Amino acid sequence: MDGKKLKYEGDDALKEIERLTEKAGKFQESILKEILIQNGQTEYLSKYIKGSKDVKDFKRCVPVTTYKDIYPYIQRIINGEGSSLITGHPITEMLCSSGTSAREPKLVPSIAEDLDRRTFIYNLIMPIMNQYISGLDEGRAMFLYFVKVEMSTPCGLPARTVLTSYYKSKHFKCRTHDPFNDFTSPDQAILCKDSNQSMYCQLLSGLVHRHQVLRIGAVFASALLRAISFLEHNWVHLCNDIRTGQVDPMITDPECRSCMSMIVSSPNPCLADEIEEICGRPSWKGILYHLWPRTKYIEAVVTGSMAQYVPALEYYSEGKLPLVCTMYASSECYFGVNLKPLCDPADVVFTLMPNMCYFEFIPLGENGKWLMDFGEEEEVPNDKLVDLVHVRRGCYYELVVTTFAGLYRYRIGDVLQVTGFYNQAPQFRFICRRNVILSIDNDKTNEEDLHKSITAAKKLLEPYSALLVEYTSYADTSSVPGHYVLYWEILHHASIIKDTPIPLDPTVLQECCIAVEEELDYVYKRCRVFDKSIGPLEICVVEPGTFEALMDLFIGQGGSINQYKTPRCIKSNAALMLLNSHVKASFFSPRDPAWIP
Repeated sequence: MDGKKLKYEGDDALKEIERLTEKAGKFQESILKEILIQNGQTEYLSKYIKGSKDVKDFKRCVPVTTYKDIYPYIQRIINGEGSSLITGHPITEMLCSSGTSAREPKLVPSIAEDLDRRTFIYNLIMPIMNQYISGLDEGRAMFLYFVKVEMSTPCGLPARTVLTSYYKSKHFKCRTHDPFNDFTSPDQAILCKDSNQSMYCQLLSGLVHRHQVLRIGAVFASALLRAISFLEHNWVHLCNDIRTGQVDPMITDPECRSCMSMIVSSPNPCLADEIEEICGRPSWKGILYHLWPRTKYIEAVVTGSMAQYVPALEYYSEGKLPLVCTMYASSECYFGVNLKPLCDPADVVFTLMPNMCYFEFIPLGENGKWLMDFGEEEEVPNDKLVDLVHVRRGCYYELVVTTFAGLYRYRIGDVLQVTGFYNQAPQFRFICRRNVILSIDNDKTNEEDLHKSITAAKKLLEPYSALLVEYTSYADTSSVPGHYVLYWEILHHASIIKDTPIPLDPTVLQECCIAVEEELDYVYKRCRVFDKSIGPLEICVVEPGTFEALMDLFIGQGGSINQYKTPRCIKSNAALMLLNSHVKASFFSPRDPAWIP
């Protein structure tokens, strides 16, 4: 591929961004040609283009695919038939998707060179950040990273999450010292398979080095909030470790215990007193800012469904720390970076790097409206696809990729909107996962519409010092007509300061129900008001800690704490049973939403 050299640092990295984006179309064509040269003789491509290396043949003959189409080849590979079914390079591992927006994790093929591509994206982050914030080499980063226990396929290939793959690779473990990427967490704690022990050790190390921390982060905002909750339950033990210079007996992992014993090798009662005074305050508002006073920003994914966590992160940082979303990636491929990382979370856009894969796009709509959608079972005509440099500002698209590892015209399932261009490369706002919807009849509520509706409704809680901290949804068709069910976990500000919370008046939650419905689209309201095919929307208020239990459930079923995202639409019977077992009260819309034929 162009630039076999994939490691760039500092000014060189910024120059490489310019070089790639200035001639994005040229690099895209080069990438596709290289993929065809490398993979043209595979069984999959030979079926369509018979060994041709012609880009025009590829675009005319190779169909758009979903995971269902590629799965038979994946199954044959994991059973031992060999990588040449889909790629010219040996497949080194299968990457497991998060598995929360589909019924089960997908297995995505990966080759050795893919690690170089991921590392390339990681190496762009700090040069971009250094343009906006100085002195990031004068302290440490408290990033909470976790691995997941990996499995093995029948043929012996490891099957693991993309982040576990990276943290276990030589790219991470054998990295050279970099003052811009000096982490508080020792590698032994990051690589610990026990997520509770890993969390404990990483927080302990972060507290020991609290006056050196310049940035705080996790992959997803939800993981960072999970860490705050863990800290709230364990800060007394952590302070005791620091005070006595001894690691709590709960840390039984030998490597964790060894490295942490060195970090808290001597008693430090003064530091323990500082932390105890802060954590013992009646309010945890601004706890991140107070515990790590030199912090300059918080880094985590806060786009898409993660936008729900922005108010909570702002609460725990007292609104003094920018929320930074640096990159856009998936198990299938790493895509691009945010060139303006200090922008408001609602304004985050990503510039796709044209050397990552071959990008194409399925047009969905323009002028702020979706005009069409293609279901997973629906065939997408080849002539509908648009190349990277030919997308149009303001239009919506579904992302399609062709990779070196054997995915061809593969639908990622993400819906993006073009906001502009950086040189020749388009910039995209992440809208939602295309396949995360609620549907009872003819209605189709996507993730963005659900989030917008709930954002409007939750404002009704504010006069009562109540905060919606988490939510999910379910299309209940067990009765006729079916209806939408929202599960809300509500936190009273009073409970944060350890006073007795004042229960919300039931009419407030009823008004929240109708407020959500008022914000949903025309088809939903027609079905609800005119067709009567949808019943009144229901909000189920669940007990505090319910969504932590939901996270534990998915992790216990093989999910990763690093990749976990609260599913915005529940499809798992076990998850639904858990949520229903924690419902304190339920409320229904008291009237029909307004609808004009």
